[in-house]
Amino acid sequence: MARKGCSFLAAIALAFLAVGGWFAWGWWGTSAVGEEDQTFIVPSGSSLTAIAGKLEDESIISDARGFLLRAKVFGGGEAIKAGEFMLPAGASPATILSTLQSGDVIRRMITIPEGMPSILVYEALMAEPLLTGDIAVPAEGSVLPQTYDFERGESRGAVLARMQQAMSETIAELWPKRSARTVAKTPNEAVTLASIVEKETGKKEERGMVAGLYSNRVRTGMMLQADPTIIYPITKGKPLGRRIRRSEIAAINDYNTYTMVGLPRGPITNPGRASIEAVLNPVDTDVLFMVADGTGGHAFAKTLDEHNANVEKWFAIRRERGEMD
Repeated sequence: MARKGCSFLAAIALAFLAVGGWFAWGWWGTSAVGEEDQTFIVPSGSSLTAIAGKLEDESIISDARGFLLRAKVFGGGEAIKAGEFMLPAGASPATILSTLQSGDVIRRMITIPEGMPSILVYEALMAEPLLTGDIAVPAEGSVLPQTYDFERGESRGAVLARMQQAMSETIAELWPKRSARTVAKTPNEAVTLASIVEKETGKKEERGMVAGLYSNRVRTGMMLQADPTIIYPITKGKPLGRRIRRSEIAAINDYNTYTMVGLPRGPITNPGRASIEAVLNPVDTDVLFMVADGTGGHAFAKTLDEHNANVEKWFAIRRERGEMD
């Protein structure tokens, strides 16, 4: 009798194991309904029950109740994460759950180029359809130009805060490393002068020289005479789209360095790290003048006579291009 009882219990155990194995195979081995790679969004605070229903509604799985049951039995106790996920075609329910529990959230990218003014940063963030919420135009010079990642549905305010935090951290890092040659007395002056350097040259290798030139002008009390400072009060940093007028060169305001000595009241764009470094560690040079050289760069000069000769060369280039009579 004892042997028959043991055999009976063993048979029951095997039956349970077989059923359990079949159940587990059904969970781990079968494919979901989705036939193509598909993104799936888990809203913040969603329950597993809600997500099972959402997966069925979006035709990623065929049976929300079955998914939920198997998830509770075989899925472990790890919570699902909020965010956007990529689910591969034909993924099993086990793979789907694992992805939502421990997979990588899809990160999107937005790039702020060096020298992008705050009005354009604002427009870029507001134009990104995957972000949410409103922001104000950030303070000029408060955003560090670089590439930032974000999640679908993230607030614009949160992304902007990271951009501004990156600038604050960069200044905090670079300011203590400034050389004795810098004319910036405060971090804000450093960003202000760097914004002019950023707008004045498109060549990375010139930044140190341009910073040295403007540092010399500040140091000796010369006007900076930087064209971008004329444009900024007119367009807030956007392209002017035409030549500067004589009346604009003569305009008196807090930015026009053709009618004032020293730095403008604040930055005229968002300078990159390299331009800030150039201002805090300018090239040791005697140059005081520069003019375009036709290559995207500048011809530098120590004296007005040398500068005038460089200007004539630039005018000759422009005449050849049909830009001047």
